[in-house]
Amino acid sequence: MSEPARRHCAQITRQQAANFYYGMRLLPAEKRAALFAIYAFARRVDDIGDGTLAAEEKRRQLDAAAASLGAAPDGDLVLVALHEAERGFPIPRQSLLDLIDGVRMDVDGTTYESFEELVVYCRRVAGSIGRLCVAVFGADGADAGELADDLGVALQLTNILRDVREDAARGRTYLPAEDLERFGAPGPESIGPLVAFESARAREWYARGLQLTTMLDRRSAACVLAMSGIYRRLLDRIESNPRAILERRVALGPLTKVAVAAGSLLGARRP
Repeated sequence: MSEPARRHCAQITRQQAANFYYGMRLLPAEKRAALFAIYAFARRVDDIGDGTLAAEEKRRQLDAAAASLGAAPDGDLVLVALHEAERGFPIPRQSLLDLIDGVRMDVDGTTYESFEELVVYCRRVAGSIGRLCVAVFGADGADAGELADDLGVALQLTNILRDVREDAARGRTYLPAEDLERFGAPGPESIGPLVAFESARAREWYARGLQLTTMLDRRSAACVLAMSGIYRRLLDRIESNPRAILERRVALGPLTKVAVAAGSLLGARRP
């Protein structure tokens, strides 16, 4: 892979996706570079959705991002890295397009009456990344893509809880209306029962998705365990003090992330 493109995508991932970066570092160089490229493109798409441009301009840029997947990179380092990753691994183009469609849902201001509707969104913005990762890892099992998709849903549910305050400031609501009707809008009195319910749901998705690790080689399994382990630690922290998500962005420190990654490498099954 082009060294400038590799370094560029690695820098984007390190700076903007620390929760994933620690797990990706456990992979062999070529797999690591491919995931950095995938993440850098995903970050580009997410930044369009989260930016301050008018909705119509965001839609135009999302269309351009989709079109760029089938065009020559023309010196764009992220696209150079992504196209080179596609030559080395069976990366499903549709999953990249699914991701873009998920961000379009953000731009359109989609809300969710039921959990089943929210799952559609989670599969697009996070399950898609799981399927892309499996293409890079290689997996011994026909169900690997579905399990990766399930794990993506679990990670996204954790993100939704973590970002309740920030999303509200952007005018976004991801928690299903049926859950808000049951527990009340996030507030000092309602947040505890609401977090307990959503956390239990997320843990069910983690339990299913983590079956993926039995289908992977040791270093790929360690990567999955590290990334999911960091998010599960984050979920633990949110559960232990639900009101914190109404006050600040709950996060883990670098030393905790390093410890989780190291433990994941030790805990991954040996071939």
